[in-house]
Amino acid sequence: MTIQTLFKPDGPLASHIDGFVARAPQLAMAEAVSSAIKRGGRLLVEAGTGTGKTYAYLVPALESGKRVVISTGSKNLQEQLFYRDLPTITGALSYTPPVALLKGRSNYLCIERMNRLLSESHLQKPEVLNDLVKVKSWSTATDNGDVGDIPGLQENAEILTHVTSTNDNCLGRDCPYYDDCHLVVARRRAMDAQVVVINHHLFFADMAVKDTGFGELVPEAQVYVFDEAHQLAEIATNYFGKSVGSRTIQDLAQDIQLAYRAEAHDMAQLGKAADRLSIASQDLRLAFGVDGGRGNTRDMLRQPLWGQALARLNDAIGLCYEVLKLALGRGEQLDHAFERICELRTRLGEVLAVNQTGFSYWYDCSRLHFSLNLTPLSVAERFGAEVLRPEVAWIFTSATLTVDMRFDHFVAELGLAGSAELILDSPFDYAEQARLCVPRYLPEPNAFGRGEQLAQLMIPLINKTPGGCFFLCTSHQVMRQVAEVLRREIGRTVLLQGEDNKQRLLKEFVENGRAVLVATSSFWEGIDVRGAALSCVIIDKLPFASPDDPLLKARVDDCKLKGGDPFAELQLPKAVIALKQGVGRLIRDRSDHGVLVICDPRMVNKPYGATFIKSLPAIPRTRELGTLGRFFDRGE
Repeated sequence: MTIQTLFKPDGPLASHIDGFVARAPQLAMAEAVSSAIKRGGRLLVEAGTGTGKTYAYLVPALESGKRVVISTGSKNLQEQLFYRDLPTITGALSYTPPVALLKGRSNYLCIERMNRLLSESHLQKPEVLNDLVKVKSWSTATDNGDVGDIPGLQENAEILTHVTSTNDNCLGRDCPYYDDCHLVVARRRAMDAQVVVINHHLFFADMAVKDTGFGELVPEAQVYVFDEAHQLAEIATNYFGKSVGSRTIQDLAQDIQLAYRAEAHDMAQLGKAADRLSIASQDLRLAFGVDGGRGNTRDMLRQPLWGQALARLNDAIGLCYEVLKLALGRGEQLDHAFERICELRTRLGEVLAVNQTGFSYWYDCSRLHFSLNLTPLSVAERFGAEVLRPEVAWIFTSATLTVDMRFDHFVAELGLAGSAELILDSPFDYAEQARLCVPRYLPEPNAFGRGEQLAQLMIPLINKTPGGCFFLCTSHQVMRQVAEVLRREIGRTVLLQGEDNKQRLLKEFVENGRAVLVATSSFWEGIDVRGAALSCVIIDKLPFASPDDPLLKARVDDCKLKGGDPFAELQLPKAVIALKQGVGRLIRDRSDHGVLVICDPRMVNKPYGATFIKSLPAIPRTRELGTLGRFFDRGE
């Protein structure tokens, strides 16, 4: 069937899906996707919210009969595609080939690591033990092993690193539970499927594995569709770089201890070497200072205290290497630990070889952990070569690919010159459905206690809002300040990112109907709340990346060396796209009504503010917060 026939009022989609009516932008996108698939070309589509882009790429992709990989930026959209949208479209098209969902390994329970943790439960902290009971109970009932489904477990719970595997600590075919491994089962299904739904992290992990020549994680396809494609460049840099983190080191030290007790209890030096490795990792964390944060590794290498701590870590790694070498052949766990210490030694050398050009060498340090990273400044050459595979179609789509109606930034980041381009406006009536306010008399963007001031300023609007509210912040510090004030001052449920699993927080938000959700970047995109449950979105300030970010600094320096304008070419485009994503949370349906507040005076008093405004939907604007209450009363 032709695309026109499939989307007709009496076609299979309308017949199968209650209330389905094809929209002109949706049909235009579907035809463009179909054409790209037939010719094996590259297509960039910015489709405004409400276009119906999911059906617009699913229908031609499935109708093509080719093998398809669909990649998303978030687990939320990945699950929505697989559990809701795909069954709907496969039913409408009577599509029978197998489809599969595949996530990265950190999403799947590792049975071997869980059982090992159970055997050493007497050594664990009380909070880990409490969560271990939840994991064990859930493990007997799950059919897919997805740890995101564990009831009552916080999304950043410490136990998750103990009951999931990494490339470093996975035993592979030597694992006694290999045939029952949830990850292995999921990969088998994916390899046998005609349509596979993955996420961007897994796509680039697969590219990295294929670069080494050792296997693959994702099956080869004839059609690749990237939804939420605006995230691709940032995610790609993580997979084409290298990283060494204290979590990996501590995990290895713990596994050496376990292997010593299980396979070589007569070699006391193994336990001592593991202890020394763990202590050296902790000492290096302390050498970063109390505040930690992000910075340039070159700067840290000049500090004597940090250099001494690094030398002790290198000595501890060397000791583990020598002792594990003596234990080779005594057991699978010991042999695997030796392979990991060799890999750790090599990788640490790579992330500290700070004289290579074309890379940023940086560290990231939190309260408990650190990572040392090597990241390429650009992935355009590598990714641009990937999409030149003959007879393969590549579709890139998002509501936010352009800046000032141009794809230039997206094309330059990913090496996609020569791609077909299509911009489709949202069908929503923003003049009727929404209002945008940049209030007067705002605190300066970097004012002390700004979160508390903004929360107090927004309380009257929140109280007048008939439904729920998102308060989106650009830092965790401001997020906590806002939540503390709102919980003290308003009579509504205030939900805070991180206090529970993301999906359960959203579920509670929707069911409450009048809650306030205070969150940072992970709630700026990939969230679909329709109706009055979300009637107000407040954004604390324009989402410019921190000027102290070492990766950004390196890119800025590189851009200057090439004679470019870093603000216009890097910082502004990224901030515009991030803001467009946050704004896109508000109006998700033709019947939605809501207000958007951007608490940053730079929107109106800086020349670049016009670029932000031109890149947003045509929402009527005001400077007076009081008029927003009248909008809710429909008095305008």
